[in-house]
Amino acid sequence: MKPIEGRSRVVIEEVEPQLNGGRYPPKGIAGDPFTVTAAIFGDGHDHVAARLLFKAAGSGQWSSVTMQPTGNDVWSATFVPDTPGRWIFTIEGYIDHFDTWVADLGKRLAAQPDPREPTQQTGRQDIPLALRIGAGHLRVAAARAEGPDAELLVKAAVGLEESAAAQHPWYEPSVAEGLLEVVAKYPDLTHATRYPHELPLWVDRERAAFSSWYELFPRSCSPIPGQHGTLRDVEAQLPAIAAMGFDIVYMPPIHPIGVAFRKGPNNSVQAQPGDEGSPWAIGAAEGGHTSIHPKLGTLADFDHLQNAARATGMELALDIAFQCSPDHPWVSKHPDWFIQRPDGTIQYAENPPKKYQDIYPLNFESNSWRGLWDALYDVFAFWVTRGVRVFRVDNPHTKALPFWEWCIAEIQEKNPDVLFLAEAFTRPHVMYSLAKAGYTQSYTYFTWRNTKADLTAYFTELTTSPVSDFFRPNVWPNTPDILHEQLQVVGPVERRSVFSQRAILAATLSSNWGIYGPAYELCEGRAAAPAVGKSGSEEYLDSEKYEIRHWDREDPISIAPLIATLNRLRREHPALQRTAKLTFHSVPNDQLLVYSKTVGESTVLVVVNLDSKNEQTGWIDLQMPALGLPWRGAFEVEDLLTGATYVWKDQWNYVALKPELPAHLFRVAGARAPKASPPQPMA
Repeated sequence: MKPIEGRSRVVIEEVEPQLNGGRYPPKGIAGDPFTVTAAIFGDGHDHVAARLLFKAAGSGQWSSVTMQPTGNDVWSATFVPDTPGRWIFTIEGYIDHFDTWVADLGKRLAAQPDPREPTQQTGRQDIPLALRIGAGHLRVAAARAEGPDAELLVKAAVGLEESAAAQHPWYEPSVAEGLLEVVAKYPDLTHATRYPHELPLWVDRERAAFSSWYELFPRSCSPIPGQHGTLRDVEAQLPAIAAMGFDIVYMPPIHPIGVAFRKGPNNSVQAQPGDEGSPWAIGAAEGGHTSIHPKLGTLADFDHLQNAARATGMELALDIAFQCSPDHPWVSKHPDWFIQRPDGTIQYAENPPKKYQDIYPLNFESNSWRGLWDALYDVFAFWVTRGVRVFRVDNPHTKALPFWEWCIAEIQEKNPDVLFLAEAFTRPHVMYSLAKAGYTQSYTYFTWRNTKADLTAYFTELTTSPVSDFFRPNVWPNTPDILHEQLQVVGPVERRSVFSQRAILAATLSSNWGIYGPAYELCEGRAAAPAVGKSGSEEYLDSEKYEIRHWDREDPISIAPLIATLNRLRREHPALQRTAKLTFHSVPNDQLLVYSKTVGESTVLVVVNLDSKNEQTGWIDLQMPALGLPWRGAFEVEDLLTGATYVWKDQWNYVALKPELPAHLFRVAGARAPKASPPQPMA
């Protein structure tokens, strides 16, 4: 079958980034460059040109930027989306007849016989005819141009025509400097090829790319040990949290807690009078997901807390856990939203042999799924109308993926500044599918990546396309659910060392990181069942999930000063504000991990001792181009953690790190002797 327009000779293939053939949008940040590449080519020797077209969704006007060849028919262009929301981009390619003519004319001029050498008169080029052809291209371009550009093009055409009429024996180069750029502004798109798909791009605000999270339980915030905390008590702790440099304060569910099958301390099945239960057993006579636990306060207190957080430069993040206690109003009003067992009872949550009788999971295969979806959307919408712009979602991988794609899109259509963090510790394809479906950030496997090989492989995966196009890792060394075996240490010196090490890794490997606050800054490492090999538990002893805790922030074991330093350095150095700009460096010691990050003029080199008990040393291969330095020459590094400076030379340099401060965080200054030469083997 003949095409509609057979004169469109340019082929456009392999447009990147695109996810699942354009099914999902890659992610960008407002104000950050977004780069698109494609294979673009045509037949014969005619020159090809291309432009990247882009616009905010809903805009009637395309903007464009000229694409540049990068080699082997691959072209690239970058634009900067300036507002959050949905954007669209595509590519247009065409034969550039004027550029082809300029190149052809250059060859003709170079092949002119020298008039001073009569014996070389053979092969005379018909340059006057070529000049008239070029003048024709310019006049056609002038008809598309406007104002001074049109006048310039006509004048240039006249000049070529006059030069052709003169029949000179020798022609100098005849194309004025800058003329190509003017013609390129008014391309002939009559037979252009438009890529057949308009590809989506989702653009978030800056906080999506760079954030520091601090998690706390409001009920543990009372200054009086054993007394139930309130939202006003949380407000009193905001200055201390802000002083540590955090910009998001995240609270687990703040809703009424069910009474039926309430859990006691350490997840005991039988609660005693006065036991507070788990905040994730949501719903009671006082209400459900849009109500606040009476002991925490009121909606007015919540609004006051939000305003207080903003006054300190922080945002408030809420936990959304779509599950219900047996006392949740939905259970009696909408029993069809839950799984009914043969005996007529509702199925509670299980992960055999574990049982969670205080939680009823929702049934996304319910015949009333439309009503269920609307009710869950309404929960988000309720809190959005109260000013919440950040949500951490509990176990989203146990809810229907199509629901998330619909719900997040509906929320962000009206409020593109809303961010969603997926707490999904599950299989990679499911985690990645949630990110494609709209989740802004995602928890990772960082907690369980403890060796140099594992950390290198995992973060290489996360910072390499296509994963880096849509998946934004948010790295947490601990959560209320996860106390990794590595953190279950007893001695205070080793505890501080390993907690410091993991904080440094999290805060510098990823531009988004967080801690389960007081427990981490105070190096809480007591497990419900201490790990021995693969046995034991990642549950905390006396977990805040089941009881009120009182934290002494003045405890001398606290690593709060280090955490504050890390967050300050992250704000001062742009290299630490993006995740994808990551390079690992070689060092022949499996207990030393070395990596660098570069954004613009900011370069940071991190060296971490992974051994919390012993000093480790090694020679680092710096791979100088990754640092923006020549292979040979002296340069200065400043340890931002200690203030010490060192003069290093060439690509191999020595480091030694003790467990007490298990890392160097170097700012890399410019080379003193910028003398390029090949890399040298280590002596």
